[in-house]
Amino acid sequence: MAKEDAEPRMGRPRSVRFNSLFSEDEFGEDHPSASPASGGSSWSDRAPSLHPPAADAFPGSSPGTLSDSMEGTAATSLLSPTIRAGWLDKNPPQGSYIYQKRWVKLDTDYLRYFDSEKDTYSKRLIPVSSISRVSSVGDQKFEVVTNNRNFVFRAENDADRNEWIRTLQQIAEERKSRAGARTSMSLAADSATELADKSGFLELRGFKHKLFVVVAGDKVFLYKNAEDYRLGIGITYIEMNVGNVKEVDRRGFDLTTPYRIFSFSADSEQEKEEWVEAMQQSITEALSNSEVAERIWAVESNRFCADCSSPKPDWASINLCVVICKRCAGEHRGLGPGITKVRSLKMDRKVWTEELIELFQQFGNIMANQFWAANVPPSEAISPTSGSQERRRFLIAKYREGKYRQYHPLFGNQEELDRALCAAVTTSDLAETQALLFCGASVTCDTGDPRCPTPLALAERSGQRLQMEFLLHNKTSEPPRLEMVCSEEKPYSVHLPSITHNGFLYKTPSMVKPISERKGPEEFSRRWCTLQDGVLSYYENDRNTVPNGEIRVEEIVCLVNNPLHAHGIESTFEVYTEADRLYLFGLESPDSAREWIKSIAKSFVHPCAEELLALDFERLGRLHYKGGLTLEHAQQGWFALVGSTLHVCSEDGHQQEPLQLRKLQELSIQGDHEVLVLVERRRTLYIQGERKLDFLGWVHAIQKAASSSGDTLSEQQLTESDVPLLVDRCIDYITQCGLTSEGIYRKSGQNSKTTSLLEVLQRDARCVCLKEGEHQVDDVANTLKRFFRDLGDGLFTRQWAPHWLWATALEDEGAKVGEYRQLLAALPPVNRATLKALINHLFRVQCFSGENQMNTHNLAIVFGPTLFQTDGKDYKAGRVVEDLISHYVEIFNVNDQEMKKQQDEITAIMKMREASSSGTQQAGDFICTVYLEEKKTETEQHVKIPATMTAEELTFEILDRRKIVMKEKDYWSCFEVNEREEAERPLHYSEKVLPILHCLGTESYLVVKKQMSMENMLIYLASRVGDCKHGMMKFREERNLLGLGLSTGFHDRYFILNQSWLRLYKEVRSLRLRSPPLESSHKPEKEWPVRNLKVYLGVKKKLRPPTCWGFTVFYENEKHEKQQWYLCCDTQADLREWFATFLQVQNGGALWPSERPRMRVARPQQDARLGNISLIPLRGNESEMRNSVAAFATDPLTLLRNV
Repeated sequence: MAKEDAEPRMGRPRSVRFNSLFSEDEFGEDHPSASPASGGSSWSDRAPSLHPPAADAFPGSSPGTLSDSMEGTAATSLLSPTIRAGWLDKNPPQGSYIYQKRWVKLDTDYLRYFDSEKDTYSKRLIPVSSISRVSSVGDQKFEVVTNNRNFVFRAENDADRNEWIRTLQQIAEERKSRAGARTSMSLAADSATELADKSGFLELRGFKHKLFVVVAGDKVFLYKNAEDYRLGIGITYIEMNVGNVKEVDRRGFDLTTPYRIFSFSADSEQEKEEWVEAMQQSITEALSNSEVAERIWAVESNRFCADCSSPKPDWASINLCVVICKRCAGEHRGLGPGITKVRSLKMDRKVWTEELIELFQQFGNIMANQFWAANVPPSEAISPTSGSQERRRFLIAKYREGKYRQYHPLFGNQEELDRALCAAVTTSDLAETQALLFCGASVTCDTGDPRCPTPLALAERSGQRLQMEFLLHNKTSEPPRLEMVCSEEKPYSVHLPSITHNGFLYKTPSMVKPISERKGPEEFSRRWCTLQDGVLSYYENDRNTVPNGEIRVEEIVCLVNNPLHAHGIESTFEVYTEADRLYLFGLESPDSAREWIKSIAKSFVHPCAEELLALDFERLGRLHYKGGLTLEHAQQGWFALVGSTLHVCSEDGHQQEPLQLRKLQELSIQGDHEVLVLVERRRTLYIQGERKLDFLGWVHAIQKAASSSGDTLSEQQLTESDVPLLVDRCIDYITQCGLTSEGIYRKSGQNSKTTSLLEVLQRDARCVCLKEGEHQVDDVANTLKRFFRDLGDGLFTRQWAPHWLWATALEDEGAKVGEYRQLLAALPPVNRATLKALINHLFRVQCFSGENQMNTHNLAIVFGPTLFQTDGKDYKAGRVVEDLISHYVEIFNVNDQEMKKQQDEITAIMKMREASSSGTQQAGDFICTVYLEEKKTETEQHVKIPATMTAEELTFEILDRRKIVMKEKDYWSCFEVNEREEAERPLHYSEKVLPILHCLGTESYLVVKKQMSMENMLIYLASRVGDCKHGMMKFREERNLLGLGLSTGFHDRYFILNQSWLRLYKEVRSLRLRSPPLESSHKPEKEWPVRNLKVYLGVKKKLRPPTCWGFTVFYENEKHEKQQWYLCCDTQADLREWFATFLQVQNGGALWPSERPRMRVARPQQDARLGNISLIPLRGNESEMRNSVAAFATDPLTLLRNV
């Protein structure tokens, strides 16, 4: 011990001290060989300030170590408000007379002491519930007596000591008087381990001895040893709402908080995986939203688990209307969705509609248990400390078998039950409906009323919203069955075949997130596995009788056969379960792996889908979907993915026509990323995601299978006529925009643009829309040529290409055409269809040779070497192409109807070009509806929008129509209003209106009104110094694609906006030291180029923004990847300043024209030959626009009647 610590000191604490995770006294007690000065645990933990540390702020520091001279602010307790805090001297427990200065803090749960008032993590925490006595021991000292040890403190004077004694005694007495009140840190010995999510010993960097670590709910607790854990005397706890877990090496991982990095090391890699998973789940729980839970907990009976009575249950079965704890929820999932549908009160926010919340408030666990638990013998009831097997047995008896339920008097009489249900749903008696439904009444029974054929329709007609909600969630529920009393039967009613298989498998720890990277062989453990009696069990070895774990086959929802060498083991397969867990198994022998996959598939696939077992599938499983004529209700189906083909078998055993995924017209994700939409030419399939993990797997697998996978024609995305979508897109664009372009296909486009466009089209041509103005004709033409030149196996194939070249030597034209026809028939179907589409296109191109200078011979010179992939020295390749164009009708057997259609199209294109060149048509004019000041019928103005019209010109157009004179200080502007987002954006005066109209959806419109804040923004910009804006704003990010990374509310972030970038910083300690901040001093957490941002004023109310001064920001990059997020300012002035800076940066400093013209710019008069008939109005989505075109073609004057 250092000399200066030899005597107790009563003044302020010394300014320099060594900080360790343990107090110096506790450290010396358990680790006599270590000292705080030399031990690795000598970092200082501080509360966060508002600035991120600069790279050189703490020279010589390393992860887990910060400078002792660093300044910070006092951290406040995240659990409970502090009741009393102050400096006290503390005597070490071994009886030494050497006191240390400690900052002591008391709240309703803990007495904790720290090195200083700025520390976040304590040296020791003592649960208030463990304090048995507090007494004075003289000399300003007092003693805190707990169950296993005493703590002696010394105050500065008697008055301070007496106040501490009085407060501690009062809090301890209040705590004891609360019946049943316990904290997770003061559990009894028999239940402590059971209620922890994860507990055990871990090494913490810098200490010789391991710590006992406990993950419980949304916190991680640290103890010196297991005995202290049992007694509840801890070191500190870590709030996981500020934590982040990162794997470091095979056994190590870091728990990072804004105040400290905790570097842990486990005994094995498998242990590390389990700890990381437990802490990630704790973070998820900490970041979840408690609003729904608080509302449901407002009902007294809902504050305890309906099954085991654990306090504060945060899960629920939405069809049984019971609130349950996390451990019971895991067992509920095992019962299957036909029995119970489990959702989180805190995380599954989109499920909790207002009606469902009201249903749980009215039902309550007490009403549910009056039915389900009316006859539970005390010997069979479970408690919070019950184990998994005991819980499973009880829940099977309670819900699947209905062993304890209160039988309805009509039980056994199906007709009377159904009739009674039809009567009950028209009333508010939910208990009666529950009893009838779970005693056998059918939720889809015939009511006898043709206008309301089902009980759901009767409830709707009667206005019984909660009855409707209850029936909706029980549409697919199965009533308890008495014949299951002695059998743990599967969720579906038929018996699956009993499959037996065993052997050694390599296995990784189970996962709760998709596999994102290759697993090395060292990550697999060899386990003896058995598949028997519907259970897949895995053991440490073939001699053990107790399994390490097991998977019941009725819980399996998906089986994946991975490609060879996907991981470090040669053959691997994945098993997904109802509980949203993923198990990865592997074998070195592909044949043995195939046998396992076959056995598991047979054991869990329903007999109605046994035809799928004969397929060499990559992915097999069950999903809910809508399709065909049954779009109202979802049904369960079995799906098998084989290559690019998706096989579907419905629950009634009917096998549908397989979907060719590469021929899909649309593949999209809708409905909060929980519905995958597959659109073919004749049908649409909606696949619903009930479980996130396996649904994400299906989405990625289907997207991959639906994309181009190689460089041959058959591996490309295809149209219905077997033409690669890439070829079809390019041909369509050139037909519309480039048939008259001089030197088409002879001129080369820009190499960089060609390369970029080809990559995008090959990645997913379905999502690419080629637009005039955005894409140049020569670039698209060059892309098409490069695609054919780089094509694997070529268009004519390596096998048949020499035969095509040989045929050019035939002198007789008839014989040559006949040979070409035979060779055409020998090509694969995709090659044949593609060749016909290309030659058809080239035939059209040469029809415009007068304008484009590309006759048949010139096209043959260009395309011969390209299609045959030669160097151009052999004239035969060009001769083949020339013959194919010249004899297009004969070789491809084009009938008169096809030929007439093509001639009509060519004529139409020629007329359109003539009209465009003669100036008789102003291309791009559309009529749209613009409102004045607000969206009302009487303020509508129907305006023709030419391609060159700006927002300023449109504003003048509207004001002129209403004869409104613009005064000097009137800042009239055109706004784009997005009703769905509850936000609006003032258009810049020079912005073109027509491109905006092309992007408007049905929920958006244009309105002309005054921009009230413009004058203040101009004054701000004129008076400020510098071009950079920086400061704090509250930030919320919309969830990303597929529901990963959910947004959890608004958080303070530091932003810097300059001429090119908007940058976000999570911590801003170093930046605030500089004004203006030096952005190079710290790497931003996120950054976006300003040119790709669209900033709207307003934030939708359902997000509960913390202030009313907010932005909605949309970001789209060059790859068309989109993000959406929200910002809130503290004051209206802040909002104006940020928005003014955005506008200035994005528009080169010009917010408002320096001089407003006195009259609007004159527009070219419409040609007299067009009369007064308006052109086609642009309004609504694509479908509505097509309807407008059809209406215009039928009766053009209809569009004038509302103008």
